[in-house]
Amino acid sequence: SIAVPGQHTRRYGGNTTCLEIRGEHDEVVILDAGTGIFPLGQQLLSRESKPIHLFITHTHWDHIQGLPMFKPLFDPNADITIYGPRDPVSGLDIRERLALQMDRHFFPVPLDRVPCALRFVDMSEAQQVHIGSLEVTSCLFNHPIVNFGYRVDDGAKKFVFTGDHEWPKEPHSLGNERPTISTSAPHKQRANSINFMRDCDVLVIDTAYTEEEYLTRHGWGHGTFDSSIKAAREAGVKKAFLTHHEPSRTDDMLDHVFQEALIRNQVEDHDPTFLLASEGTEVQI
Repeated sequence: SIAVPGQHTRRYGGNTTCLEIRGEHDEVVILDAGTGIFPLGQQLLSRESKPIHLFITHTHWDHIQGLPMFKPLFDPNADITIYGPRDPVSGLDIRERLALQMDRHFFPVPLDRVPCALRFVDMSEAQQVHIGSLEVTSCLFNHPIVNFGYRVDDGAKKFVFTGDHEWPKEPHSLGNERPTISTSAPHKQRANSINFMRDCDVLVIDTAYTEEEYLTRHGWGHGTFDSSIKAAREAGVKKAFLTHHEPSRTDDMLDHVFQEALIRNQVEDHDPTFLLASEGTEVQI
């Protein structure tokens, strides 16, 4: 939700969302452009230049706020394609929405003046994009605005990232529950989400809240420890990284609520491996 660098978040990291995936032939796929994309951009400029494919789950600020400081944007030799959903309410496409935060009122260099080779692709639900050895597929996940999760598949291994996600059939009932994009068919939406994750090797799933916190945060668009553990089990994933950490939690507090959730849900050796996502983690799939 907000970057929280400092001594109390050194273990799990204080940047907002950004993931990099490398394919067999060194293809570069990036998921989201939170503040974590700033250090990634510096790393990319130190490597051999490759086309960059950036997939945006949604345009809430914590998932795009690092983009104006992504150094490859300002490299005339860089080749960047940005993918994301069109907003069904405003009708704004992904380029128009990203350009808003680089308007002159908020940033000195507008998006249409960056020197890199820059293209935009509006994604639709269940669309597949082929990038070398990788296939990237979109799936609509429940959030207050349109949010696409992405599955990256090389034919042998599967990686899934939900983006921000609140299960459409909330585990608690409040009289003032806010409608979400999937309230008309919550069971179908849940089944679609689980099937999208099915048997993946690595799942990175929104897990912001405890069950107690969630009681007052219905409709905010985020999952809980219990709901993520349940979903990973149901989908038969091998390894699940819990992410989108509540920013007010220190590393020690995060460890505490995570261990409580593992005990409460009786996680055993035959279950998926559950881990807290931490900044800089590299996973070989």
